[in-house]
Amino acid sequence: MIKRISAAILAGGPASRMNGVVKPNLVICGETIISRTISLLRELFSEIIIVTNTPGEFNGYPDCKLVCDQYTGIGPLGGIHAALYAATCDAVFIFAGDMPLLNRKLIEQQIELFEAGSCDIIVPKVGKSIEPLHSIYRRSVLIQLEEYLSGENNYAVHDFFRITETRYMELDETEGVRNIFSNINLPSDIPEIERNFFS
Repeated sequence: MIKRISAAILAGGPASRMNGVVKPNLVICGETIISRTISLLRELFSEIIIVTNTPGEFNGYPDCKLVCDQYTGIGPLGGIHAALYAATCDAVFIFAGDMPLLNRKLIEQQIELFEAGSCDIIVPKVGKSIEPLHSIYRRSVLIQLEEYLSGENNYAVHDFFRITETRYMELDETEGVRNIFSNINLPSDIPEIERNFFS
């Protein structure tokens, strides 16, 4: 059990392309995405935070801390800020709430790399693509993030990385690796994922 790093799931709010359903509550093979995610994270982390604008959707997880964005309408940086603010550990592993194919081995490798170095943030990189919502953030960047959010109109996560000590974890450009970071964008994604990964 990892006690030095909290886990946080960015659950967001209702998705217009999902007929108003909160994406982490979408069901894949009889189980919601967030239930799958929490089951995995419970094996690794002593503190799990759910960042959501609709806390009533997630009352079924009493062992998780529910928090809302303090900075609203700015995308993922608002959720990252809320997670860092709420965490009690020295760092937070941020996860998107709509990734049904998370991989324990990769999570553990990422933690090992983070703990072996002195960076503020560690971000997986596959080719030219980065995964800021499968990344570890040191809580000490909270002050920098608040200053950034107070003075910027640009809320792109990768631009925030430029003012922090960010390290990129280079991963192989294989289909298997890319699948780990797959997320649900359309209702049609669900049967495809069920067929390819859960049949």
